[in-house]
Amino acid sequence: MNIEKLRAETTGCSTKIHFNNAGAALMPSSVVDSMKDYLDLEAKVGGYEAADQEKAAIRNFYGVMAKWINTDERNIAFTSSATNSFARALSSIPFEKDDSILIANEDYISNQLAFLAMQKRFDLKIIRARSSSKGGVDVGDMKLQMDKHHPRLVSLTHIPTNSGLVQPVEEIGKLCKERNILYLVDACQSVGQWPVDVKKIQCDFLSATFRKFLRGPRGAGFLYVSDRVINEKLDPLFIDMRGATWTSADQYTSRMDAQRFEDWEIPYALLMGSRAAVDYALKAGIDQIVKRNKILCDLLRNKLQSIGFELLDQGETLSSIITTHIPGKDGTTIMHELRKKNINTSISYKDYAVIDFEKKGVDWALRISPHYYNTEEEIEIFMDVLTALKN
Repeated sequence: MNIEKLRAETTGCSTKIHFNNAGAALMPSSVVDSMKDYLDLEAKVGGYEAADQEKAAIRNFYGVMAKWINTDERNIAFTSSATNSFARALSSIPFEKDDSILIANEDYISNQLAFLAMQKRFDLKIIRARSSSKGGVDVGDMKLQMDKHHPRLVSLTHIPTNSGLVQPVEEIGKLCKERNILYLVDACQSVGQWPVDVKKIQCDFLSATFRKFLRGPRGAGFLYVSDRVINEKLDPLFIDMRGATWTSADQYTSRMDAQRFEDWEIPYALLMGSRAAVDYALKAGIDQIVKRNKILCDLLRNKLQSIGFELLDQGETLSSIITTHIPGKDGTTIMHELRKKNINTSISYKDYAVIDFEKKGVDWALRISPHYYNTEEEIEIFMDVLTALKN
């Protein structure tokens, strides 16, 4: 990778050390320019007219996104966020009273809240598979719970927001496929930093955002929808004129592709920025991204441990999210002191990951998330500042 070129194409690199890519990464100039250009066009010709004029470029979004996760255009829907994608997927499943949903202790907070709300309203049963001693979901227990409860849905967060853990989504997908169980994967933190191949995962839904490791804009996400879901005509609860045709007074016909999960009103400037972000990632290459990120994260983890910082990440495989804790210190204060030094990180609080943080015995964690455009020199600067804050 030409790191100097990548950084020259990223405006924020000139003033910030950005280790908050798990929150919202710095966008390349090409992403920002694509959105500005589209907004300029809307201002000149009108919103509807701009969409008509850029129809081919808009259509191309689905192609580049499909290429990134190894699927077809018809299986991609554009949404406003990963959580929005997740909710639309959930709303399409015809749950009945006493149905069960099988999840993991480490699943993302918003997903946990959605499941609890559904349990409360629809009398569903939420079952959490046991965590393994090494960290992450116990695949054997997941299999046991599938065979015992025959859940209507299995859901798993690929990389939790509060930890560097990488969950075995492909192994769980194989178990679901063998049992014909619907499978929903939250890939919000993995898309852009980790290989995500929906054919290998064998999921029915996969939700993600663009603002994190894909380096796209906020307010944009996508949903992968399998052929099974499309062909079985599982519709989002609040389908609109984008997703269906009103055929008679009391009937409608759904689209036979994933765009049935979209709204008619789409922020096309954000879609164009998302398209540019995936284009940029495709040129960088996921193999090179993974390789570069491992170099940076290994260096940072080793330095943290060498001077006595406790690493909170567990699991046989770790991602580009690194979490640590400083006993006796206030996490929010640490984050703001780092920002004063032009270093961006973030804090995960206990209520973001109640089960995981109670097990680890902490009430906050400093989340450090490097990405391939960061440098070894930035890590050295960060470590000097963090060490001073610890003492």
